[in-house]
Amino acid sequence: MMSKPRPVLRVQNLTKRFGPGCERCDTDGVAAADDNICPGCGTVWALRDVNFELYPREIIGVIGESGAGKSTLLDILLGDQMPTSGDVFFSGFCDGERSIWAATAQERRYLCDFEIGIVHQDPRKALYGAMTAGGNVVERLLAADQRHVGKMRRRATELLERMELRGRLDHKVGTFSSGMQQRVQIAKALANSPSLLLLDEPTTGLDVCVQARTLDLLRQVQRETGVAMIIVTHDWNVLRLLAGRAVILKSGRIIERGPVERLFEDPVHPYTQLLIHSSL
Repeated sequence: MMSKPRPVLRVQNLTKRFGPGCERCDTDGVAAADDNICPGCGTVWALRDVNFELYPREIIGVIGESGAGKSTLLDILLGDQMPTSGDVFFSGFCDGERSIWAATAQERRYLCDFEIGIVHQDPRKALYGAMTAGGNVVERLLAADQRHVGKMRRRATELLERMELRGRLDHKVGTFSSGMQQRVQIAKALANSPSLLLLDEPTTGLDVCVQARTLDLLRQVQRETGVAMIIVTHDWNVLRLLAGRAVILKSGRIIERGPVERLFEDPVHPYTQLLIHSSL
């Protein structure tokens, strides 16, 4: 009998609150059911006791309405925010034995430069419009202390060609369409061969045909490289095309989880049913 592989990422009892908290919201979970704001002290519980695991070569989806806690979760995984409590164990840090919150600032920088890639909803958050497509990819390589000009240029060319941007290495990103900019951003995120790729609404705002092609390219990258992915979205169609499993976030809590097709065809929680109905 084959043993289960070790997870790439293990999120354990992750909690993030904005505010002091009080006995009322700490003990009876008043912020847990239908709202994430404590009426007693006004504390906002962005995340509360979030647990999940991500395995090698897996794509997991995180879905929920605006304010559910999706962006806060990504910010914590990237190290942009500190959690109030809980741990994140990542295979690229101490073989997954120590929480990344035990890492020094230098170690966290290494993780972000080498092990974790991010694709934002708005590619302008990651790209410099006045810089060429190749220059944007090379900027990521430079952050990881690479200095050989020829090797960096070859790597940028390889990634842009994989993203179907052949011949656009020396063209300024500001002249590209939004779909092309998104593909440059994906190439940049993959520059240092990360073991984890975070996708924050990567197809929102794109035309339907461009969305489909972007998702096809992401699936192709995952098959070729084996990179594990977390995709944050509000679109069930994106989940069905890309992810195998999903967790449903509501008011900072996971209220349902499972295979995407099972959740879509036979949702248990009324909130999951509402999300699916609103997407049809």
